[in-house]
Amino acid sequence: MNLATIIAVASGGAIGATLRLLINTFVNKNFAHALPLGTLVVNLLGSFLIGMLFAYFHLNTSLSPHLKTFMVTGILGALTTYSTFAIESFFLLEAGDYTHAFINMALNVFGTILLAGIGYLLILNLTK
Repeated sequence: MNLATIIAVASGGAIGATLRLLINTFVNKNFAHALPLGTLVVNLLGSFLIGMLFAYFHLNTSLSPHLKTFMVTGILGALTTYSTFAIESFFLLEAGDYTHAFINMALNVFGTILLAGIGYLLILNLTK
């Protein structure tokens, strides 16, 4: 690892973390719900975009590895959050809200995998 990689991750991370804050705040303020929707939205969005980027990078192998690191590890890695999903699910379980806890877990786990795959396949099919 070199300094350029660290700078790519750090600068992308600053952008992604800021986007997560803005999106999470907007969603939770405007769409109040028993589910932690802000975290769900950033995780679903980030997974979809990561899928798209991986397909794009697969098709464009000459792109700079620093650009890939900046976008995927930096921006989208900071946009998505497994740890917040985990603690929010724990709090729902602790409160005895098992229905919302399991809905939240299912949507985050299966939804992110599904949307990453959809994003990946979308780009591959659009470029055929």
